[in-house]
Amino acid sequence: MGGGVVPGFVPPPYPYDRLDPLRAVAERFDGGCVDLSVGAPCDPPPPAVVAALSASSAERGYPASPGSAAYREAAMGWLARRFGVDAAGAAVAGCVGTKEFVASLPHYLKLRDPSRDTVLYPALSYPSYAMGAALADCRAVPVPVDDHWRLDLDAVDPDDAARALCLWVNTPGNPAGGLEDLAAIAQWGRDHRVLVFCDECYIEFSWGADPGASILHHGAQGVMAVHSLSKRSNMAGIRAGFYVGDPELVGYLSEVRKHAGMMIPGPAQAAAVAALRNDAHVDAQRVVYTSRLNRLREIFSAYDPLVALPGGGLYLWAASTDGDGWALARQVAEEVGALVSPGEFYGPAGAGHIRVAAVVPDARIDLLEQRMAACRSDTVGQ
Repeated sequence: MGGGVVPGFVPPPYPYDRLDPLRAVAERFDGGCVDLSVGAPCDPPPPAVVAALSASSAERGYPASPGSAAYREAAMGWLARRFGVDAAGAAVAGCVGTKEFVASLPHYLKLRDPSRDTVLYPALSYPSYAMGAALADCRAVPVPVDDHWRLDLDAVDPDDAARALCLWVNTPGNPAGGLEDLAAIAQWGRDHRVLVFCDECYIEFSWGADPGASILHHGAQGVMAVHSLSKRSNMAGIRAGFYVGDPELVGYLSEVRKHAGMMIPGPAQAAAVAALRNDAHVDAQRVVYTSRLNRLREIFSAYDPLVALPGGGLYLWAASTDGDGWALARQVAEEVGALVSPGEFYGPAGAGHIRVAAVVPDARIDLLEQRMAACRSDTVGQ
């Protein structure tokens, strides 16, 4: 025997690591790269959050895996106060940020129902929905999107629906900012006996609808809303989220996750409670993001004159004139020293676009405006 290992799952390159060559191009500018590629918040969380994080005295013991009573009550209170969600008949539990929940969910659902093996997810979406299926050795089946980047559920093959463990929805959508018809999606899930998981991490930043829409507006049976404080409260580094919906499903998942050791650290839970009870900082952040989106739209209209503000979320979705998002990303790096994400990161349906994250400080946008003015001046002078 040669002692070799039979190859199994080989992780693909992490999408944003593939941007390193373009980052090097953008770094050549005076002032360096303006990174618009990742939706990482740059603004500080509220002082009350930092105070709660540092003075909770919750670091000594093991935290409850589903979250403390205060954590769960704060989550339910926020949904009711902010969005008018009547969560009667629903249950809630915490997760260590929502990305780990997205990536681990198919594995747990497959253990629950081994007769099913398929994860349905938007053909244009954040890569973790498909990766979660791959990590669980499930079929990842993209659902086509329409001209407004919304799910076209009529295009789902009945055989895929019959095998589906779940359908992922993301609204407001990343990367294109689309707003889904959640009533129709919830009904489709119930009609086809498919669990619907709605990633609502951008719900506080719904520009086309105020307040934002939740799947829970249409009942809890067979559905789950997934929420994160990363974007809402600039707490991406604290890793605090929660899922709320069908009580039987929440009960199952929280018990399995308890055995897996999934626990939000106690200080992080205290910080999240402080954040969920405070709406003023979110209202202020909405104003900031609206300004940044508008300013970036003006800059990137040089590349896509029709680039529009999103229905929700923190991103511009700009089209390349020749259908090559990677070529446009390189052009942006070469001309103004900005790093953006090629749309191909979010599925083949996005290959002709770039995603621009409005998450950098205003001073960095000032710098981009100066570079764009210089670039236009050079073009006119040629």
